[in-house]
Amino acid sequence: MFKEDTIAAITTGMSNAGVGIIRISGDRACEITDMLFRAANKNKKAVNMKSYTAAFGGVYEDDRMIDEAILLVMKAPHTYTCEDVCELQCHGGIVVLRKILDLVIKCGARAAEPGEFTKRAFLGGRIDLSQAESVMDIINAKNDFAARTSVEQLQGRLRDKIIDMREQILYNVAFIESALDDPEHYSLDGFPQKLEIIVDNLVDSVDNLLTTFDNGKVLSEGINTVIVGKPNAGKSSLMNMFVGEERAIVTDMAGTTRDTLSEVINVRGITLNIVDTAGIRDTDDVVEKIGVDKALESVDKADLVLYVVDSSIDLDENDHRIMSRIQDKNVVVILNKSDLEKKIDESNIKKYIDADIIQLSALTGDGSEELYELLNRMFFEGTLTYNDQLYITNTRHKNELVCTKNALLKVKESIDMGMEEDFFSIDLMDAYEHLGLIIGETARDDLADKIFKEFCMGK
Repeated sequence: MFKEDTIAAITTGMSNAGVGIIRISGDRACEITDMLFRAANKNKKAVNMKSYTAAFGGVYEDDRMIDEAILLVMKAPHTYTCEDVCELQCHGGIVVLRKILDLVIKCGARAAEPGEFTKRAFLGGRIDLSQAESVMDIINAKNDFAARTSVEQLQGRLRDKIIDMREQILYNVAFIESALDDPEHYSLDGFPQKLEIIVDNLVDSVDNLLTTFDNGKVLSEGINTVIVGKPNAGKSSLMNMFVGEERAIVTDMAGTTRDTLSEVINVRGITLNIVDTAGIRDTDDVVEKIGVDKALESVDKADLVLYVVDSSIDLDENDHRIMSRIQDKNVVVILNKSDLEKKIDESNIKKYIDADIIQLSALTGDGSEELYELLNRMFFEGTLTYNDQLYITNTRHKNELVCTKNALLKVKESIDMGMEEDFFSIDLMDAYEHLGLIIGETARDDLADKIFKEFCMGK
């Protein structure tokens, strides 16, 4: 199918903008483009243009011009999809773009499926499966660090590591098979001991990748963060401080926040998926009670709990209820309203919960720097920097690496038990297959289909 049909899609966002792009890819891309695009230089035709050249003109339906456009022609195989590609750069109005796309389809193209352009790049051998997945990671990146990590994977850093490990495994499997078939020319004397050293190194390499996953997950998806506390403790003021605007309603009346309020914010390169919750207290108000129950549910799902305490009043039974609920979570206690006279000391909190404590005024922002630095230390073990470490951010990659490690450990177990060398080959090939699934070297059409269906339209 991918060799016989030509696909097309709007590749820019579906909103009014200065420029909108329609991409056409396939064997008939140039032919179809020439049916509707007329260059100002009438001698210019897409089929005759050199690769990576452009032409100014218009898109026509019969003799009526739909829009002015610039045509960019890219010829196979040096294109994103490894096929002929034509892009019509038009004005970015939704109505105009849809009209032109309809004309392209009328001339013989097919509407592209989500991710189909990138799927063709994968099937054409230009990128591997891990690089294809990094394309969507770049599009969905929530911060600079996540984008940088995705670009490194797109450039093939993970692929290179995987290929190197697979080559080591395949070489040793081939040696075992050769020695078993031709013992006169290939000796297995001392080979198990040599293989064990190689397997140990491979396990270390896999472990090094796996240890980056937790941080990598934080980078790609953000930290699920919940703000909890009693009514009027300053939770909404803290949310507004993070966001930098009056996102949450703040009043002196307790119980103003009745429902959860969500925001995605970036703090020093750390993405927080932050939820402001209703104040937790015993109440007879039916609506407020629902808000309290939702707040407690949010706590159970959180990676990080920001427990806001009004330091100007004494602790009470509502504080004790909250602290008992969050004891097993990653918690930062924020002694808020530090601009007022304090009635709570840090030691009062330490009696009930073992957590980092920050003194802060969410109203003035005093203490915010200390809070940001603490979050940095908690999740990145120091200052967050753009280093050269490769991060694993994809859960599928992690699962395949875990399976790879388990297979390699079985090889070590077989060596330690003194088993025959052909047993080594079985588990080595298992490790080889799982590594192959990361980069798409192992045949799994259903896996590729599932991945590309998650892509955005036009990519």
